[in-house]
Amino acid sequence: MARLLLNLRHVPEDEADDVRAMLDEARIAFHETPPSMWGISAGGIHVSENADFERARRLMDDYQARRAARVRAEHEAAVRDGTAGTFWTVLRDEPVRVVLTVLAIVLLLGLMALPMVLLGGG
Repeated sequence: MARLLLNLRHVPEDEADDVRAMLDEARIAFHETPPSMWGISAGGIHVSENADFERARRLMDDYQARRAARVRAEHEAAVRDGTAGTFWTVLRDEPVRVVLTVLAIVLLLGLMALPMVLLGGG
C-alpha cells in the first residue's frame, strides 16, 4: 500500500523536482496524485512500496535539513546584501495589492466589532 511522503501544498516546484530526482536516484518506486479541482487536496508524492518507505523517509529528512540550511543561508546573505524583500519593497512593487490587503483587514476588523457596537457594548 502506498504511503504519503510529501504533501505538495505550498511546496515550490524546484523542491518537488528535487524529491522526484532523489527518489529516482535511490531507485524508490513512487507515484503522484494530482491536486483536486476544488483545492481540497493539493496532491502528493507517495512511496509505492511500504518496504521502501523508511529509507525514503530518511532520505527526505536529510534532504529537508540540507535544503533548510541552504535557504536560510541564502536569506541571511540577501539580508546582509540588502536584497531581501521587505514591506517597503512589496509596497513599492505592488502598491495595489498592499492597499487592498490593508482595506480587507480593516473591513474584517470592522465586521468583527459590529456585533459589539450593535449590542451597545462599544
